[in-house]
Amino acid sequence: MKPERIPYGGDPQQFCELWRPQQTTEGFVIFLHGGFWRAKYDLHHADPFCGALAARGLITANLEYRRVGQPGGGWPGTFEDILSGVQAASAHVGQMPVIVGHSAGGHLALRAASEAIPLRAIVALAPVADLRLAHQLNLSHGAVVEFLGGTPDSVPDRYEEACPSHRESSTRTFMVHGTKDEDVPIVVSRAFQAARKSDANPPRMIELLDAGHMELIDPESTAGTMVLDLVVRVAKQ
Repeated sequence: MKPERIPYGGDPQQFCELWRPQQTTEGFVIFLHGGFWRAKYDLHHADPFCGALAARGLITANLEYRRVGQPGGGWPGTFEDILSGVQAASAHVGQMPVIVGHSAGGHLALRAASEAIPLRAIVALAPVADLRLAHQLNLSHGAVVEFLGGTPDSVPDRYEEACPSHRESSTRTFMVHGTKDEDVPIVVSRAFQAARKSDANPPRMIELLDAGHMELIDPESTAGTMVLDLVVRVAKQ
């Protein structure tokens, strides 16, 4: 199965790769990869997961975007790419998507849920969901500072604007996090869930005992299989 590349802007990083199932079905997923928003991590590490979603009958767009270390990457350019890419991919497919995001992609997915774009649901996998806490924990050796261009003291408005824990959303939201995640500890998702518990449609949290970070997007792992089942179920609702 070979994906179709679809550009959504003029920059070389502004494209998605569209995986189509062999049989046409109702259900469309846009996947946002992780990598702490950095240029050295691209979309291809998510190819097996996206291919597995397509094999289960879902049209799947693996979305690339400008990242820290590239012209226009960081806040807000990275997030602007997400909004543009989601709208372009949705228009191309002609369906309203479920956005699935992993790690930093989970942050971007949750933040997109508060924008005025039509979405069926969000599935956030081990998301960097609370940026101030992620900074306090020094995730990936300063990744949040690199992404936002400073600390909470030096650029407080960016932390407020970029953090999904500060944004109300009515989009159906599911979170999955492993209790043994060392890259993004589960306390980050728990903090987001506590911050948004009063939303009209509060996030639903699934904690996977003994699961780590990358297992959630490994289609051959027990955790990855559970995530695939969840995404298919949500996309077809």
